[in-house]
Amino acid sequence: MLEEIRIDSLGVIDSSTLELGPGLTVITGETGAGKTMVVTALGLLLGGRADSGAVRRGARRARVEGIVVVEGHDVGERFAAAVDEAGGVVEDDRVVLARTLAAEGRSRAFVGGAAVPVATLADVAEPLVAVHGQSDQHRLLQPRAQRRALDRFAGAPVARLLARWREQHDALVSCERELDEVVATARERAREADLLRFGLQEVEAVAPEPGEDASLAREETRLGSADTLRAAAELAREALSSETGAPDALATTAAARTQLEAVRGQDPEAGELADRLAEVTYLLSDVAADVASYAARVDTDPARLAAVSERRAALTALTRKYGESVEEVLAWAERSAARLLELDGTDDAIEELRRRSAALREQLADTAAALTAARAEAAERLAREVSEELTLLAMPHAELGVAVRQHEVTTPTAGDHGALKVGERWLRFGRSGTDEVELLLAANTGSEPRPLGKGASGGELSRVMLALEVALAGTSPVPTFVFDEVDAGVGGKAAVEVGRRLARLARDAQVLVVTHLPQVAAFADRHVVVAKASDGSVTTSGLTVLDDGERERELSRMLAGMEDSDTALAHARELLDAARAAAG
Repeated sequence: MLEEIRIDSLGVIDSSTLELGPGLTVITGETGAGKTMVVTALGLLLGGRADSGAVRRGARRARVEGIVVVEGHDVGERFAAAVDEAGGVVEDDRVVLARTLAAEGRSRAFVGGAAVPVATLADVAEPLVAVHGQSDQHRLLQPRAQRRALDRFAGAPVARLLARWREQHDALVSCERELDEVVATARERAREADLLRFGLQEVEAVAPEPGEDASLAREETRLGSADTLRAAAELAREALSSETGAPDALATTAAARTQLEAVRGQDPEAGELADRLAEVTYLLSDVAADVASYAARVDTDPARLAAVSERRAALTALTRKYGESVEEVLAWAERSAARLLELDGTDDAIEELRRRSAALREQLADTAAALTAARAEAAERLAREVSEELTLLAMPHAELGVAVRQHEVTTPTAGDHGALKVGERWLRFGRSGTDEVELLLAANTGSEPRPLGKGASGGELSRVMLALEVALAGTSPVPTFVFDEVDAGVGGKAAVEVGRRLARLARDAQVLVVTHLPQVAAFADRHVVVAKASDGSVTTSGLTVLDDGERERELSRMLAGMEDSDTALAHARELLDAARAAAG
């Protein structure tokens, strides 16, 4: 529940504090005094769109604060949890919501002391207040809004069915979107499968081995240079160990060792060097033998060279198409084999998706029938209750009808995903079901029920909306209702009944009403007037809670335009007495 609203530099309001409480609070004042600014302030607190033009002339920014009392019911618990999630703080069961609006257009929002995006403020505050203005009458004419009103009245039974429907609907949309995609791309998938199959056959025909390209490159180089390699090996062997008696490395090393061995006894270090030369001699002998063996193995083999070159050409053809190396070609083949299995299963996938679609459509048809039945039952109850409320709102002969219809498709085409077979009928459907809801009003006895937009005047629309809100109040968890001049176009006895119904609604909720009708204001538990003052250049407005005497004068002003007229004051007192008697 809202406990207090503080407004600074918003429109014609310089600085005002509005203390609220349970029951019915009415706000009145002269035209242009700034009554609507209170609703504008509430809209800002609820995360509504900010208009920098609403900042008071000469001020740098406007600020609105609201103190919310966190009460122990479901809405209060959810609100407190949302405040905590936003980083705000609940102190003494109260939360401060705030919104600032700079003259240059920047807007900031706060929840429980924490700066938050405006969207977060809207999410946190949305369950707290339901605002109804004359613009809501136009929204009420929209079929979507009428269906939402019926679903709200129907409560948990329809809510559960609607949640089930939406889950099944989303699953069907996803399934049929995938089915359309697979069917539409079947030809491309077939071409892709043929290309993959051809490539895999090429790879399979060559059957490359990991690292084979590098090893063949080395072998081809060696085979192509066989004569040069053999000549170099022969010269190396001759230099290490000559077969012709020419000086070689072994003979030279042996001679050096002999010289040092001769003086070993004279100096141990010379002996150590002789030992090292002995090791060198052994190593040279081994190397000479290995070089000779290598020279014997190196041989020209044109047939092998041709085979290696041919094999390398086959591998190069693969790496030119499928990868930079044999390893990449093998990786491509592995991936392509898996993709080919997937593509070859397209027909099976299409069949499986069609089976899933058929099963989901059967489930949807069952849910659609149950949802329609639940809405039809709720429609009868809503029509009855609203018609009773309209009788009490000085429309004794009016009857509201709530029609639940479906859009039937006579000749559904193949692949028409927007049609659902329910029973023996093909119906259009969407995320809210197959039903279209329309409110019909027969304003007088014997008149044909007509859609609200065609069969109701502005005043009648105001009363229908109020009657709907009263009927929905028992199913609505919203703790605070705000009505901004919804009594426009209403007068006389009807205005008295509007005030009576608002007072009744205020028994179970906090109700805030901006009104120009004294008949409505007379039912208030708390009467606030927006007073306008001017210093000759700047107009300011303030909010004042009236006592009983001040209420009489304000009602007399609203009745006759004169605050001190004895006749108007007497009429005001009569209105107040009648309202107290009706409320009691």
